[in-house]
Amino acid sequence: MGMRRNGQLTAYLYFLHENRNQQVVRMIGKILGWFRKIFGKRKDLNLGIYGSPNVGKTTLANRICVDLTGESMGTVSPIPHETRKVQKKENMTLKFRGFRLMMNLLDMPGIAVKVDYRDFLEHGLSREDAQKRAREATRGVVDAVKSMDKVDAALFIIDATEDPYTQVNITIIGNIEARNIPVIVVANKIDLPNANTKRVRDAFPNYDFVELSAMTGENLEQLYSHIADKLS
Repeated sequence: MGMRRNGQLTAYLYFLHENRNQQVVRMIGKILGWFRKIFGKRKDLNLGIYGSPNVGKTTLANRICVDLTGESMGTVSPIPHETRKVQKKENMTLKFRGFRLMMNLLDMPGIAVKVDYRDFLEHGLSREDAQKRAREATRGVVDAVKSMDKVDAALFIIDATEDPYTQVNITIIGNIEARNIPVIVVANKIDLPNANTKRVRDAFPNYDFVELSAMTGENLEQLYSHIADKLS
């Protein structure tokens, strides 16, 4: 009889102990919830623009920035690697069909598998300036890839007038995929008569796809719709 009572007492104490543990766990959960509400507001979302040189990344960045803030982001040039440092426009508000999104836009240096200063000589740069540009462009490629770790979504810009099946394009999409970054493939330059967006779509069939003209702004609203879906 005493053993039974001792067993019942032990079970009762165990129940109290477990019940208290559950209460503590619930209390800790509530406290953590309060902290998340007070201090855990989601950080600003970073949208990165990637692509090889001269596909229209900065033109698109400027188009989006002017549309949302009234100010452009960077300069454009026919000389490759005009953007050699990551450019960032902060605290932009995208309002689209009742949707509101705060984000930062990052215009990345063009990614290339090789940077040769002699390519810049063909554009009239001096040897010294060409070598300097090549060094800066090489650092820019490294920074662009490193910055993938800091973006929440990516726009992968492809020149629709060029062959999309290139080593650099495969390298870019491979790096984006490896980091599980939501990505939108953007076939740019549809304002040009030799643009072939079907070729771009066929090259990257498993991704969200938008065809547009960064120069004219055609189909920009379609891009905003995809951005809202990716970052919401």
